Amino acid sequence: MKTRDLAVICCLLWLGTAQCDSREPTGAAESYPLVNVGGIIEPYSSENTFNASSLSLFEGASRSMECRNVVHLNGSQWCSFVKATEDCRIGSGFIDYLQGAVCGFCHDLLPLAIVLYAVWLIYLFMFLGITAEKFFCPNLAAIATSLKLSHNVAGVTFLALGNGAPDLFSAMAAFSDARTASLAIGALFGAGIFVTTVVAGGVGLARPFTVASRPFLRDVTFYMAAVFWAFLVIYFGSIDLAQALGYLALYAVYVLVVIISSVIYQKGKNQPQTSLYNNHPEINGNDDEIPTLIRRPLEDTSEYQSLIESEESRSTKSILLDSLNPIDIQKWRRKHLPWKIFKCLKLPIEFLLLLCIPVVDFDQDDHNWKRPLNCLQIVTGSLVCILAFKSGYYGLLLIRGQYPVWAVVLVITIVLAAVIFFTTKNEAPPKFHCVFAFIGFFFSIVLINSVAIEIVNLLHAFGIIFNLSNTVLGLTLLAWGNSIGDLFSDITVARQGYPRMAIAACFGGIIFNMLFGIGLSALIQMPYNNNILEIKCDGLLDWILVGSLGLSLVMSFILIPLQGFKFTRLYSIILVSYYVMFVIIALLTEAEIIHI
Repeated sequence: MKTRDLAVICCLLWLGTAQCDSREPTGAAESYPLVNVGGIIEPYSSENTFNASSLSLFEGASRSMECRNVVHLNGSQWCSFVKATEDCRIGSGFIDYLQGAVCGFCHDLLPLAIVLYAVWLIYLFMFLGITAEKFFCPNLAAIATSLKLSHNVAGVTFLALGNGAPDLFSAMAAFSDARTASLAIGALFGAGIFVTTVVAGGVGLARPFTVASRPFLRDVTFYMAAVFWAFLVIYFGSIDLAQALGYLALYAVYVLVVIISSVIYQKGKNQPQTSLYNNHPEINGNDDEIPTLIRRPLEDTSEYQSLIESEESRSTKSILLDSLNPIDIQKWRRKHLPWKIFKCLKLPIEFLLLLCIPVVDFDQDDHNWKRPLNCLQIVTGSLVCILAFKSGYYGLLLIRGQYPVWAVVLVITIVLAAVIFFTTKNEAPPKFHCVFAFIGFFFSIVLINSVAIEIVNLLHAFGIIFNLSNTVLGLTLLAWGNSIGDLFSDITVARQGYPRMAIAACFGGIIFNMLFGIGLSALIQMPYNNNILEIKCDGLLDWILVGSLGLSLVMSFILIPLQGFKFTRLYSIILVSYYVMFVIIALLTEAEIIHI
């Protein structure tokens, strides 16, 4: 028995004696379940009030305690426990949701905190949806058009990297601590199942289509290889340097195969790539290239008419004010009260995004060039992103101990915006206008990632409050939070008439998440672990994770070709139902109702 453990026992016994001297003994019904404290199993009593001074006596032991043990304490003890326990501290994000719930509200009002958090969670989801639909996707289309990329190449590169950013950052953070490695495994596999069933099913429900056969079989084959490799890592319980590099190399091979197959198909068809906006999509089974990418829905065009209207006689001030107005008066008058209420709820989000993110849209007049707004977005977008990335950590750093990074960024972007403003005209976009698509794409990714981190932190707080394990938390709440960008962006692309790109993004994104999430995360940790990273298996639940993901892939690999590569609404419903069954089985396993 360690000296620290003996000290912890002595502290607890002393506290119990002090309480017994001042209070009447209570019945056994008020005792709390056994909790692991500093490696020793000790009961928590409702009379053992852990105030700040008491907790300081064994602060070192509290660092080894799991945060979810807070649910075994009396409600009045939660705040002190959360403040003193290192496992309860958030790694990133702007708000500590758990501490805010247990310390900002008395225990009797905890349900109110949960309700408020649920409303805030919906608002965060709304933020992601608007960003993906109105800003992320149009800029993605402009980038693909500028680079003359096919749908599948764009899906496995730009859209995959964008959608995979939250998963990658979450996995890197989780792998940095051995205690939370199971969280990363659960999130990566859980997100894989979610995307291949719920997101893919949502694409099929939004717009049934015929899958491009060769790209589909290629993507599923690569993903099955990645899953099998991850299975071997979990089975042997470790990953070495060669395997970590192999994960990254496999994704490079995947992207190379996608590009080569697209080039070969283009030459075989003998059709030069044209604008991704000017042609109507054809559905013919084996295309590796689809001529159109993203169009703004017709019903939404009038809403942003002020943003896309072109009048040479208008002044710079008039263009700026009209461009920042997200409301179309004529449409506002036509709509009913529920739409107006929902629109008012979205206004702060839309205004912030219009102020920060430039949009290049080749469907609009002058490619949506608005000189005063675009110059302003260079400044405001850069400032917001540097303060949003890593919760403002890098933005608040001091250069040479006196110049904050955000101030340097502000000065540089003001100079850059002034140069652009005085060298361009309101009437026509400059030759370098396509660069704004990359800027807008980058700004969108940073904001989506920042909001996704807040969603993950909020869901993590829910997991602590409802006493969910790391693995279940990863495969459900964290996977949902990380995959929400995939859900919004891919279904949005499908609704706009391009389901093939959405499916390519589904599989391209999760291949990126699996290979980079494990490979890059392990590679970063190699110097601290003698070039071998140990991965602990959590038992039956891990094998349910691997088996469920493998089965869903095999099911799609067999059934979709048998249907003539038609992705029907019936099969989409089957995929969504499969995911519901998987979650139920995982939760029953967590509750030890299903066990070996």
